[in-house]
Amino acid sequence: MDLKTFRAATMHEALMMVRRELGAEAAVLHTREVRAPGLLGLLSGARQIEVTASCGVNVPSRLTRPRQEDRPSSRPEDSPNFRGRPAEQTRENGGVPFRAPVTHDVQDQLSHLHAMVQSLCRQSQMAGSHPDLPEHLFRLFTDLLDADLGEELARELVERVRGDCPDFRGHPAQQGRENGTVPFAAGENGTVSQAKARIARLLEAEIPVAGPIRVVPGRRRLAALVGPTGVGKTTTIAKLAAHYRLREKRQVGLITVDTYRVAAVEQLRTYADIIDLPMQVVSTPREMHEAVARMAGLDLILMDTAGRSPKDEVRIQELRAFLSEAGADEVHLVLSSVSAARMLQQTAERFAAVGTTALVLTKLDEAGGLGSVLPLLRSSRLPLSYLTNGQNVPDDIEVAGPRRLARLILRMEEASRKNDSTCIPGEPI
Repeated sequence: MDLKTFRAATMHEALMMVRRELGAEAAVLHTREVRAPGLLGLLSGARQIEVTASCGVNVPSRLTRPRQEDRPSSRPEDSPNFRGRPAEQTRENGGVPFRAPVTHDVQDQLSHLHAMVQSLCRQSQMAGSHPDLPEHLFRLFTDLLDADLGEELARELVERVRGDCPDFRGHPAQQGRENGTVPFAAGENGTVSQAKARIARLLEAEIPVAGPIRVVPGRRRLAALVGPTGVGKTTTIAKLAAHYRLREKRQVGLITVDTYRVAAVEQLRTYADIIDLPMQVVSTPREMHEAVARMAGLDLILMDTAGRSPKDEVRIQELRAFLSEAGADEVHLVLSSVSAARMLQQTAERFAAVGTTALVLTKLDEAGGLGSVLPLLRSSRLPLSYLTNGQNVPDDIEVAGPRRLARLILRMEEASRKNDSTCIPGEPI
């Protein structure tokens, strides 16, 4: 087996060296971080990525599903290297069954190595599955993975760009602009940026938004916030109340049914006292009807609810009874962006029983990536109403806009960026 070792400053550069010298079908067998050679590496502690690869090893691609007849047999007896079960394997010096000793340290190292190889293969096999894939699209694919998009979604977006835009199909050196031809070395970054901008526009068209809560003076509107525990419902309620009372000059009232959490009522009452808002505490559906009647003259009623586990059907039905008695006009499901993609989708599915009409995404400043947002929007079919990115009241909240969210998903913007004139009109709250 012909093995070759490559060293580069970054993993991407190392994979490019492998691809150029060994071809798109090369398999990455090992990777590690090493000290840079020479005196500079010794003194500065500079590190490099070392990748061991071979073009003589066949690593099956996980990006395409093989046909049933092409799949290898899972029976060990069918393997050409099978020599019997451990009980049948004997050492030359006797009939003692052979069992190779594996310590915990060795097992941990093997598991770590396996995870690293899987990660590298996930990136390199995209190019292996499409030998004609231009390098700028291969780099775009790895950028999408780094942005926390799932492999399947990243592959879908790259293929959409490749299919929709003829300019992205060939090698950048072969792509001529109207004012001349730009070599690959000079235009690589620009080409990747153009492809990413195209993906951003594709995402924009796919992201539904609900807009802010529409308040009309003299017409009462009741908006309820629901969701699991710890996602920031009460803080979001305070931000919305402060905005509509202090900035929009509307008559706002608060209702809370969060009597389960310790100090939850006191927390919201503190906000109500600071902003000078009427507040009602409700513990039964009958009390809810009376509380809403007492606030009939207000423009906006914001309803805070106790966090419910998505798996607790009884609590979900109880919450549904409260909302039905209140006659809520809008029900915003509040979810934390730091949650796993599957958990977000399951939570949205369970809370659909209470009549959710929009999504609020919180804690964008704490999330490592927002790759789980698009699958959530696709599965729930709920529009986004607000995004929050901090604890400051009434700041750190904005009306969800498709352009802003698409750029956040692709890491083309920071969640902590303050709203300015570059935002879509109506996006700042």
